[in-house]
Amino acid sequence: MMSKVLVLHGPNLNLLGTREPEIYGHETLADINKELEKQAAQAGVDTEFMQSNHEGDLVDAIQQAASRGADFIILNAGAYTHYSIAIRDAIAAITVPVIEVHLSNVHTREEFRHKSVIAPVVMGQILGFGSDSYFAAMSVAIRKISARD
Repeated sequence: MMSKVLVLHGPNLNLLGTREPEIYGHETLADINKELEKQAAQAGVDTEFMQSNHEGDLVDAIQQAASRGADFIILNAGAYTHYSIAIRDAIAAITVPVIEVHLSNVHTREEFRHKSVIAPVVMGQILGFGSDSYFAAMSVAIRKISARD
């Protein structure tokens, strides 16, 4: 069975490319997903992508990750990072490791963005490198999967 990385994008990430490009860049979500898919395929890893503006959809996807065959989750929870106890609890309840990513460096932005309620239950965080945050997370996931196999 092929290893799989589930990539979950939270609220407003569907607007990448046009939403505050000075912060989030000009790449679209489709551009990022395409590059992630290529990166994973080169390592023999399958990918699945989902974007939702709805907290419950993200919770469901996290809870179902193992049954969907995911070996890793890369999660950009967007604004939910800062206050979603439901997403935090879903991550804590599963055995699939999660890497938290952010395009911007949330620690250099508004005060309310400095706290991640999901940070204590994820494997690690990668942030502040634009789309490279996602690509670095995929590299980590691939290396961890390879080391396990």
